[in-house]
Amino acid sequence: MSTAPSPTPPEDLHDRVRTWIEDDPDPRDRAELTALLSAAQTGDGPAGAELADRFSGPLEFGTAGLRGVVAAGEHRMNRAVVQRAAAGLGAWLTGRLERPRVVVGLDARRGSRAFADDSAAVLTAAGCEVLLLPRPLPTPLLAFAVRRFDADAGVMVTASHNPAADNGYKVYLGGRAAGPEGRGVQIVPPADAGIAAAIAAVGPLRDLPRATGGWTVLGEEVVEDYLAAVTGAVRPAPGRDPRVVVTPMHGVGGPVLLEALRRSGFDDVHVVAEQADPDPDFPTVPFPNPEEAGALDRAVALAERVGADVVLAVDPDADRCCVAVPDPASGGFTTLSGDDLGRVLGEELAAPGAVLACSVVSSQALAAVAARHGARFATALTGFKWIARVPELTFGYEEAIGYCVAPEVVRDKDGISASLLVAGIVRRELAAGRTLHDVLDDLDRADGVHLTAPVTVRVEDLSLIPAAMSRLRSQPPRELGGSPVTSVEDLADGVDDLPPTDGLRWRTADGTRVVVRPSGTEPKLKSYCEVVAGAGDDLAAARAAARERLAAVTRDVRAAVGIG
Repeated sequence: MSTAPSPTPPEDLHDRVRTWIEDDPDPRDRAELTALLSAAQTGDGPAGAELADRFSGPLEFGTAGLRGVVAAGEHRMNRAVVQRAAAGLGAWLTGRLERPRVVVGLDARRGSRAFADDSAAVLTAAGCEVLLLPRPLPTPLLAFAVRRFDADAGVMVTASHNPAADNGYKVYLGGRAAGPEGRGVQIVPPADAGIAAAIAAVGPLRDLPRATGGWTVLGEEVVEDYLAAVTGAVRPAPGRDPRVVVTPMHGVGGPVLLEALRRSGFDDVHVVAEQADPDPDFPTVPFPNPEEAGALDRAVALAERVGADVVLAVDPDADRCCVAVPDPASGGFTTLSGDDLGRVLGEELAAPGAVLACSVVSSQALAAVAARHGARFATALTGFKWIARVPELTFGYEEAIGYCVAPEVVRDKDGISASLLVAGIVRRELAAGRTLHDVLDDLDRADGVHLTAPVTVRVEDLSLIPAAMSRLRSQPPRELGGSPVTSVEDLADGVDDLPPTDGLRWRTADGTRVVVRPSGTEPKLKSYCEVVAGAGDDLAAARAAARERLAAVTRDVRAAVGIG
């Protein structure tokens, strides 16, 4: 998102738009821009503002690849932008490798099919061997395929859990283009800058070579290979089979997740019917993100009707997993936070010599789990492009409901394998007359109460975010939740042996920790607040006191940020 454009664009903008129209390969996009330009030239203010925003600069290619609203123009996701991205990626790869192999995947969002086909045509013409996934499939399957076929790169056309208007272009490296810990992992610097420079160097699209064939469309065996690998790596413990409710959130994860559950012996599975099939409009949820308030309402309603033991939700490209379980205190369902589920999964996979990792903004609880089991613990920068690169990784997670439970299969977050592991834990605990609440009780007693909460501020004017970060650097809060701030760390200086990144970390005398950072993919400033307290003899009282502290901390953080 850009800052508000001028309502009366100058003539040089109109010239840029005309040049773009002449070079745009899609007739519908050309017609859309032609109509918008005509309206702007007649003095239509909203049309002029829209045109200025669409040409406020190229859609930036970074470590998240590309992501934006699907529409015509240089600052949108469309065939012209995607063809340039594919050409730049192809040039970057072929400049380093002889006949690089690239796997291309897609989800079911608007434009995904055309964007994937265009990528295959452009990459093939650039001299790459291209393998195209057979149909819209989850992002974890693309990450798996990069490793399975020893590809040098992978492209996934997806916007994950973004709003319906968006699509994106995510790039992975593997084979000869990545180190041993980076096979099938999302790109990081300096590859992102190198690819961005190659994209910027692409000439007129009318001169761009495009193959009319020559790539390989993979068969359904790639799905079978993924299922065999996941169900082989994640072997749920025996026990009393739970009743499971599943929702794919109108995305592409449903059939693969259901088959993985079936192969692992979970037969009592109920799917939220109105969210079962892919639908790019996401008609039942304003934001197709299981973390968003109300996103699980239909799944929970179904779970209550059928008496389910667990709700498993994956986001539209199935790389994230969200879990809800019955709450014996309220009689309803509780959605586990990303950090709580990370603790549960970490406890399941921890062992002497294992390597557990989480992002710098995730809870400190995983470090306690690792220490108790004699495992090694590592902190990574935010995002799985960093977490998945931790050497000898056994388990990694980020608080934004992303979990890597089988890194030898998918070196990325994978909602399907994580869901499978959760179902197995629930099955085992049910056999002992227990639930995930009991597991969390055990963890709090062993490692202390860890409560986390986000403070997220969404902005229209992007300039507010660097201004807020500058103010917080020069004037950090003196106390949070009534406890003095004892440590102020600028993540831009590099901490915990991590590369520099834009962020701040504060610690207080009572063990509170807050990390503030700009979002890498959305116009947001995010703060991650955590309080830690001993469980004592009364776990309920300790949690109540921790909740009060956390509420006070979040109020102070919101005031310190000063925007929104």
